[in-house]
Amino acid sequence: MTIQVGDRLPDLTLTTMTEEGPKPIGMTELCAGKKVVIFAVPGAFTPTCSAQHLPGFIDNKQMLSDKGVDSVACISVNDPFVMGAWGKDREVGDSVIMLSDGNGEFTAAIGLEMDGSGFGLGTRSQRYAMVVDDGVVSTLNVESGPGLDVSSAETILAGI
Repeated sequence: MTIQVGDRLPDLTLTTMTEEGPKPIGMTELCAGKKVVIFAVPGAFTPTCSAQHLPGFIDNKQMLSDKGVDSVACISVNDPFVMGAWGKDREVGDSVIMLSDGNGEFTAAIGLEMDGSGFGLGTRSQRYAMVVDDGVVSTLNVESGPGLDVSSAETILAGI
């Protein structure tokens, strides 16, 4: 079943890359007492994800902060080394927390998997963006097909 507005995020652990190597981070830890924007992409280094989706959140991070967002996180069903390399390539710095859902467990738990096997990607995440208040989903925008519309940083920013 797909997660809905009003649902609490499952407390699963994802991984972020640090200077010391991969570091686990629980979703409860990430969201406790905070307003967090979480967006997901089908894959690191893929065209729309690299050229539009991630850059939109980097470029709008200050405006999101001005509207009370404490953190912005990007999730992909990629390993933490790929997510770390993508973050460096896109010069993310500390503006977006790059989270690896390497086995797709979080993505499956919230019901937002996508079959990318036709493109050689296997099971991945659908493209979405959500606003989470203290662990509870307050906004959920899932793309209905390819492209970037409802899950863009600009759309999330306009709705906060």
